Amino acid sequence: QVQLVESGGGLVQAGGSLRLSCAASGRTFSNYYMAWFRQAPGKEREFVAAISWSAGTTYYADSVKGRFTISRDNAKNTVYLQMNSLKPEDTAVYYCAVRPLIPTTNPTQYPYWGQGTQVTVSS
Repeated sequence: QVQLVESGGGLVQAGGSLRLSCAASGRTFSNYYMAWFRQAPGKEREFVAAISWSAGTTYYADSVKGRFTISRDNAKNTVYLQMNSLKPEDTAVYYCAVRPLIPTTNPTQYPYWGQGTQVTVSS
């Protein structure tokens, strides 16, 4: 079965950087998309970024474009989210998720999820 394990969250000051990792296991992901979502307290889960496992095509939410970079290491079955110029409004639990064939920003369309990692940005 598919297992996703996030790591790399923490507390950082505004303007700082963090890199999140998501280690995937349980199947081959050649026709899959890996995505990062986040959820702040009292808010809905929102799309952050996605990447095609095979081609490396990337997608970003407007709110993070130019600050966050999603990448993958196929040999390690790991996806990363490099977050720069962090803002207090980036504070949330960050989740990785995976789905086959077609990317989407709708979290309900992703069948597999990690447990989440907390990112807190202080002002």
